Amino acid sequence: GAMSALAFQLQPELEAHEPAEARGQARDGVRMLVAHRRDGSIEHRTFSDLPELLAPGDVLVINVSATIPAAVPARRSNGTRVRVHFATKAPHLEDDWRVVEIRSADGRRPARLPAGERLELRGGAALDLIAPYASGQRLMLARFCCALLVDEYLERYGEPIRYGHVSKPWPLDAYQNVYAVSPGSAEMPSAGRPFTRELLSRLVAREIAVAPITLHAGVSSPESHEPPFPEWFEVPERTAETICNAHHRGGRVVAVGTTVVRALEAAASGDGCACARSGWTGHVVTPDCGVRTVDGLITGWHDPEASHLMMLEAIAGPGLLQSSYEAALDAGYLWHEFGDSHMILD
Repeated sequence: GAMSALAFQLQPELEAHEPAEARGQARDGVRMLVAHRRDGSIEHRTFSDLPELLAPGDVLVINVSATIPAAVPARRSNGTRVRVHFATKAPHLEDDWRVVEIRSADGRRPARLPAGERLELRGGAALDLIAPYASGQRLMLARFCCALLVDEYLERYGEPIRYGHVSKPWPLDAYQNVYAVSPGSAEMPSAGRPFTRELLSRLVAREIAVAPITLHAGVSSPESHEPPFPEWFEVPERTAETICNAHHRGGRVVAVGTTVVRALEAAASGDGCACARSGWTGHVVTPDCGVRTVDGLITGWHDPEASHLMMLEAIAGPGLLQSSYEAALDAGYLWHEFGDSHMILD
């Protein structure tokens, strides 16, 4: 599968260290490689070309989850500093129960802490580490102790999650998509970052529908390559109808981001339509299970070994995925949340 085929070396100069705006570009001025499933051809375009690359009657499905400032400095009882990444709520538990990842103080690598420890946080809050979460070593189930609710606390004291390739802190705005409305993602659903209000207007003027879902993204942890843990999603009735209508009329449904594919596949009905649905999903898209709901995907450039590459292979097929990654590496596309775009299209 793609996991082995795409074992490529990512050169540091291909990592985007800052937002497009800081590089003197408009958000929609980033490059976009378009990989065509029908004939295997590859085009080099700019993101702002999107309306011309799609046709009237096509549907773009966007994730309107907004990024929350989910990283907070903390101190262990022995005085050592660490950083807490609040990943998701804990499915089916009270609001103060959270799934967290503990990282080194600079956020650059995971820190393994034992269950039973209490961390001190800013503002007189504390976090009790209860147990490892699921089977992995990386995430922990924790209980937040504070007069404030977790979301209020993070709004006041949190910072956006930032990994080693981003050279300095950027304000939360840099991590918001223009269409974000519903706070809840620990990591930015970054496939949507290049959209601008003007681009959305051009799409609608061309009769390309833009339909919302919500999926609150957890943390990907760049080191671990494990599939994402359960995340909360909602596919509204109207979006489900829009997708079904497009499928019946021969329009293409293009997901903006892997989070959208995950939500739609979790809500899929047998015929490739999506049903209105909300709840937690642990669904992992692989080439074996395939993709029923979408005909295309707009996404960023993913780390070698990332579990998302299995989803991309399910949509593109191994040959096209291999050639698009080779073309992007050759042409110096930029990686990560502030980087360039990749559209796989029927």
